[in-house]
Amino acid sequence: MFRELVRKNKQLPQEECIRLLKEETRGVLSVLGDDDYPYGMPMNHWYNEEDGKIYFHCGNVGHRLEALQKHKKVSFCVYDKGYKDDKHWAYKVKSVIVFGKIEIIDDIDKIIDITTKLSYKFIQDDEYIKGEIEASVHRTLLLQLNPEHICGKLVTEA
Repeated sequence: MFRELVRKNKQLPQEECIRLLKEETRGVLSVLGDDDYPYGMPMNHWYNEEDGKIYFHCGNVGHRLEALQKHKKVSFCVYDKGYKDDKHWAYKVKSVIVFGKIEIIDDIDKIIDITTKLSYKFIQDDEYIKGEIEASVHRTLLLQLNPEHICGKLVTEA
């Protein structure tokens, strides 16, 4: 159902794809928006090693949520900062694309649990995290991306 990479020598092992999903702080979530136009937005995320799902938090209104209520299929792209080797001017970048379906979670306990874990990717201040979550949890939803296909590759930007 999903396409295979044409240039197999550029494909990342699955373990490297998971590492990027765990370590990188943000990516682009793309949905099918108004009038079937693609709508991509930068989002931070948390990859759960226990269930293999990717979680995002969002508000309970807006374009993204309306699009997801109509069409659950999405793609999510994460990429690293890249690096240069001594032989070439262009960066080499590792990227991962995840295809799957979004499930909208409105369970307050799960929202608190996952958004707390997501917050620790950015800041280690327990009191700050607790305060932010308490202030906004009543208007927050959790998006759970259930991956159907994960593929990564190493590309040269040239």
